[in-house]
Amino acid sequence: MSLQRADGVDVIANARLTGGDRLDPFGTEPVDVHLDGGRIADIAPARALPRRGAVLDADGSWVISGLWDHHVHTVQWALVAQRMPVGAAATAAEAATIMSTAPLLADGRRVGTGFRDALWPDTPSLAVLDAATGEVPTYLISADVHCVWLNSAALRREGFPPDDTGLLREAPAFEISRRLNAVDPVAGDALVEHALREAAARGIVGVVDFDMAWNAEAWARRLDAGFDATRVSFAVYPELLDRAIAEGLRTGDALDAAGRVRMGSLKVITDGSLGTRTAACSHPYPGDPHNRGVLTVPPHELVDLLMRATGAGLACAVHAIGDLANTHALDAFAETGAYGTIEHAQLVAHADIARFARLGVAASVQPEHALDDRDLTDTIWAGQTALPYPLRSMADAGVNLLFGSDAPVAPLDPWAAMAAAVLRTRDDLPAWRPDQAVSPATALAASTAGGSDAGSALDVGDIADLALVDRDPLTAGRTLGATQTRATLIEGVLTHVAH
Repeated sequence: MSLQRADGVDVIANARLTGGDRLDPFGTEPVDVHLDGGRIADIAPARALPRRGAVLDADGSWVISGLWDHHVHTVQWALVAQRMPVGAAATAAEAATIMSTAPLLADGRRVGTGFRDALWPDTPSLAVLDAATGEVPTYLISADVHCVWLNSAALRREGFPPDDTGLLREAPAFEISRRLNAVDPVAGDALVEHALREAAARGIVGVVDFDMAWNAEAWARRLDAGFDATRVSFAVYPELLDRAIAEGLRTGDALDAAGRVRMGSLKVITDGSLGTRTAACSHPYPGDPHNRGVLTVPPHELVDLLMRATGAGLACAVHAIGDLANTHALDAFAETGAYGTIEHAQLVAHADIARFARLGVAASVQPEHALDDRDLTDTIWAGQTALPYPLRSMADAGVNLLFGSDAPVAPLDPWAAMAAAVLRTRDDLPAWRPDQAVSPATALAASTAGGSDAGSALDVGDIADLALVDRDPLTAGRTLGATQTRATLIEGVLTHVAH
């Protein structure tokens, strides 16, 4: 029987099990996983029980819990397909030249994405970008999305006064991104559908959507159009918190009868980023003794926001990159009794690692960022005394780790994230801070709905959100990032099947 996407599965035959916390007796022997009502009803030796209904032959593949990406900017990630990549540019002048040949979008703008200027030998300037791009409104979004470089035509179009650089950072940059993301809903939704079907082909069954928009409306519209690629938990930002409370949205509330799309957290961005040199840190940035980054939300305002959200039944997701921002975020969780996550946690004071665990605050982290930022961390954060990207330290302290990509900051690829966390390197580069590598079992669990606390083994009664993969993630070693997904299921229904 040849099964297709959207078909229900009753038996996954000839599969193999994995997981760091396994208690089953099957070892490496093939098993049949019997499904009923969207859950695992039984796991038995291959052919030990009758195979009734629709059978998906795993042909020796490993069956794992379906994967989640716990941090995605969904529309912005989907729109990357239309934007000019400039991440390879080694100078500001080279980035500007690349944009001079970028295709025009339907609205007459040129948009590039992914530049990293912190280690460029030259400085981005309005004159350099204008010389290359002329009167075509041109926008370059930084890799960390906290900065946008605009030419004069773009600044005029957006109503921002020009300066010598053309750079907008933090809140003004986010506003530009909001405007660029406000594409025609039909076209934008088609791109989102395509992007998340590609995610399903990597074993993804769910994403946490941090788009800066009123996501309840957008996801209701996509559901009405038949969206079924993944589960979605969507956030709300402070400027829309009152609306969320007025409409009675609480964390976990479903927009659809199937419960595929649900209300998530209040997202609060409390500091900047490493690449933009705005992450709030205890010690100054090199060559700039007065710059310790920025706290974009003062501590007392953060406490108020978390208190209001918690009282309204909303979890909280607090963006904190620098160690000072992480300290203030943990203080706010402690004072308010809020629950949820700190997003990124890229630089954490030694004493604060244990506080994550004591307070029950999960660390929603993006392992690929450690490799993207290894040179920046070793230079820009060389004088910091806190721990950068402390995944192993957090795991050892009992912190629940949740892995994600922060797409478009890194590609939406859970296997790349797991490989980065386990190997701490790409290609032939030596491992970067290998003492902070985590075990494959921890990485696999951190890439599922419940995070590292949930474990990585399957059991009878589990929801049948599953993936079939071509190798055992726990023993794949340096090939972990090359893992291929043969099938993905949500509640026993195929969202992807390779042919």
